[in-house]
Amino acid sequence: MTTPRPTRRSWAEPWKIKMVEPIRMLTREQRERALKEAGYNTFLLRSEDVYIDLLTDSGTNAMSDFQWAGMMLGDEAYAGSRNFYNLEAAIRKYYGYRHVVPTHQGRGAEHILSRLKVKQGDSVPGNMYFTTTRLHQELAGGVFVDVIIPEGHIPENEHPFKGNMNIEALEDLIKKVGRDRIPYICLTAPVNMAGGQPVSMENARAVRQIADKYELIVIFDATRAVENAYFIQQREAGYESKSIAEILKEFCSLTDGCTMSAKKDSLVNIGGWLAMNDEAFFEEARNMVVIYEGLHTYGGLAGRDMEAMARGIAESVQDDSIRARVKQVEYFGHKLIDWGIPVVHPIGGHAVFLDAKKFYPQIKQDQFPAQTLAADLYADSGVRSMERGIVSAGRNKATGDHYYPKLELVRLTIPRRVYTQAHMDVTAESVAELYDHREKARGLKMIYEPKYLRFFQARFERL
Repeated sequence: MTTPRPTRRSWAEPWKIKMVEPIRMLTREQRERALKEAGYNTFLLRSEDVYIDLLTDSGTNAMSDFQWAGMMLGDEAYAGSRNFYNLEAAIRKYYGYRHVVPTHQGRGAEHILSRLKVKQGDSVPGNMYFTTTRLHQELAGGVFVDVIIPEGHIPENEHPFKGNMNIEALEDLIKKVGRDRIPYICLTAPVNMAGGQPVSMENARAVRQIADKYELIVIFDATRAVENAYFIQQREAGYESKSIAEILKEFCSLTDGCTMSAKKDSLVNIGGWLAMNDEAFFEEARNMVVIYEGLHTYGGLAGRDMEAMARGIAESVQDDSIRARVKQVEYFGHKLIDWGIPVVHPIGGHAVFLDAKKFYPQIKQDQFPAQTLAADLYADSGVRSMERGIVSAGRNKATGDHYYPKLELVRLTIPRRVYTQAHMDVTAESVAELYDHREKARGLKMIYEPKYLRFFQARFERL
């Protein structure tokens, strides 16, 4: 008897492999020892001890031959590097902003933005916090206020645009604190902490209308904006025949500027930028970048890095490229869903997020179930992931108490153009193995906590 053909044709990556990097699997005993030495924090593991590294897609992507060729054309002049002008032209072409201030990475842009815009006592509305963004706002004296739609906090909800802002909540906040206490509206798309959930074009237009009504500016966290454009193309009526490049530029046109960690969508190992349309804002930012990053035509970057970034921007908006990127993540995520493993729905564009509260219901949140699950995954298979829950949320600055987010997640982040489907299968099987024996898991105790962004350097021990 012959096997029937599949009803749907397979897809394949729009590239072929030219160079490989060896990886190795430690023994279980070696992994347990490495984990204990790292204080059960996957950020503190040595990369050489990791088999499949799904910690982040930030700076871990594989560059193309075209990008590597550009690295050899680095103009390392201190001032006026031609690579800066190539980068500026690429950002204007694909993102549409008039002015560009390069930074060493995204948090450099967040720092400058917060120093210039946020004052003591300000409230910054946004569709769910991101760790470094919120910290820079707080260090400048502001308070982040979450105005994401309620569905964004519910892992199993299937809303196609769970990253959308709650427009009513946004306007209520403006009326409550006064427009003068709102330095800007912080729009992120897609929303990392919600599971990589996108924002619709319709919602971005509604945010723009509120901003215009109250004479406020909208600053876009454009870190994975290309992925967001893909979801709009696939899910929002009227965009199915538009290119990713067209959708990206239209979305950006609804905002006044952006912060960008180019280590994600732009396919480079380092780099970022702050962009804006307002001339006065640009002059202030261009002056401040000299203090903290470097001259306004290099911003802490080598010329070769800016050239790779400019070329990566052009590659990132190619429809085949972003389709293959998201399809790999979906392949991995739907394999887990098919096996009944609790994950955030719908599957996001850059990562699969395990719902640690449902995975380990016996572990109380202040015993760090997501941190435990990330540690257990490494111990089982050498796969490195990261916690996105109570540890990442940090503490209330006023009370010193933990923030208790509704979402307690483990993020398995897929670097672009790095791993094969076989790596996804190995990872999925490891997750399934842990889920089959989930009742045996016990939580962690935090034994060292740094002052800021504790998830990077905190240390734990087994309970």
